[in-house]
Amino acid sequence: MKRTVTFTKEQIVAYADASGDHNPIHLDDDFARSVGLPGVIAHGMLQMGIAGAVAAETAGGGDRLRRLVCRFSGMVVPGDRVTFSADSAGDGKLEIRAVKENGEAVLTKSSAEYV
Repeated sequence: MKRTVTFTKEQIVAYADASGDHNPIHLDDDFARSVGLPGVIAHGMLQMGIAGAVAAETAGGGDRLRRLVCRFSGMVVPGDRVTFSADSAGDGKLEIRAVKENGEAVLTKSSAEYV
């Protein structure tokens, strides 16, 4: 299963509102640049949520998913196009990937377990 997402500022703001995480690195370009970032960045948990949805769909439904593990390894900024995938890694296990168009992984050491 694969899903490609082009991240937008509107999506990041909507996630901030839904999650209650209003850290200015996700909402204010000037603030984000003042702390050394290229501008606003997407929440890691937004990325993990998309990865989890892809894993759940691959596993045959969210009720079958038992564990999701990931390591955040790269920044996602508005305009980045990221492909999330979940592939079989043996009985009841999935390997999860999230890779930008330029080949940079944004999630690594990521996996899921299901029943």
